[in-house]
Amino acid sequence: MLIDYHTHHVRCGHAVGSLEEYIQRGIEIGLSQIGLSDHMPLLHVDPADYYPEMAMPMEELPRYVEEAFVLKEKYLGRIDVRVGLEGDYIEGWEEQIERIVTAYPWDYVIGSVHFLGEWDVSDFRQVHNWEGQDVFAVYERYYDAVEKAASTGFYDIMGHLDVIKRFGYRPDPAREAETIALEHRALTAVQTAGVAMELNASGLSKPVAEMFPSRRILEAAVERGIPLTVGSDAHDPLRLSEHLDKARALLYGLGVRELATFEGRRRTMIPLEAAERKA
Repeated sequence: MLIDYHTHHVRCGHAVGSLEEYIQRGIEIGLSQIGLSDHMPLLHVDPADYYPEMAMPMEELPRYVEEAFVLKEKYLGRIDVRVGLEGDYIEGWEEQIERIVTAYPWDYVIGSVHFLGEWDVSDFRQVHNWEGQDVFAVYERYYDAVEKAASTGFYDIMGHLDVIKRFGYRPDPAREAETIALEHRALTAVQTAGVAMELNASGLSKPVAEMFPSRRILEAAVERGIPLTVGSDAHDPLRLSEHLDKARALLYGLGVRELATFEGRRRTMIPLEAAERKA
């Protein structure tokens, strides 16, 4: 079985392609399952006064869910469509996030940290916010948010766990032991919560040129027995499953033999077959 659990479509404003175009592309490339997982609407900033095209408008959320479930039924027997959400964790907005997570019959919800306050650390237009920053202090804030996100119980999958490195900013090598300690505290929170974690291959196309999370974090996650899944984070149907051959090969090399899939918020493990491991 070939899967891709992390995709975005035109409603979010910074992706192209309709939901149906993603599904049709998934059939074309031989996916067994495709996860639709567009961004949760912005909660803590006014979309009118913030950077444009960050997430779907709130009024589009029910339309997204309705369309996704209609397509799930339409393509039944051709591809398994799983309806999800990338639900940003924003400290202090837990009640509002929980209302969205519980309001719809999601198959799964990805918990991702993009925001530190009003700074989206994954947005190329906001890279200037790194200027004058103590990089390690930013990493501390980021991983503290990841710990809190995992502990909420809102999520089924923790997304791109170390996306903080996206633009190549890393703590001084002299602080490597402290950075590893931050990573391990985040993994402890994921493990304690009993949720899965994704290997997000999109980092290979970003300035950091490394998947999210790093091999170091992946190895620690495997040692802890944290369930893993894979996602391309595609923002264009033509990039669906991009680099997932490399992601599967890496996981197989680390001894992973199953991937996590979801339906109705219930996790099912499927085989990661050796025959698929040709990167």
